[in-house]
Amino acid sequence: MPAAVKQPKTSSLETRFLLLWKALHGPELEREYRFHPKRRWRADFAHLESRVLIEIEGGVWTRGRHVTPRGFQSDAEKYLTATLNGWSVLRLTDAQLTTEIMIDIIGYVRQRLSQ
Repeated sequence: MPAAVKQPKTSSLETRFLLLWKALHGPELEREYRFHPKRRWRADFAHLESRVLIEIEGGVWTRGRHVTPRGFQSDAEKYLTATLNGWSVLRLTDAQLTTEIMIDIIGYVRQRLSQ
């Protein structure tokens, strides 16, 4: 019998994002997508056809890893590399997980498909 595959943890913000995305009929997304062939970087969500990566930035108010100097620098390197490799990177905080913003993001993904 094969070993069990460990499923990635889903944060409450990622759950909120997914609920809104699905309710608004957003296109299919890949979870924990490894976008770089050599580095172990993963994006929270990726829409492969449009080459859009979506990162849910947690810990903004609790001084999480993303807002420490080292974490911020690491994220900047990751996002720059993704952009230089043809990905559009969308970074969302809890305040941006709204219906209005999600509609705009879904529209953006669909627009990139028609380019």
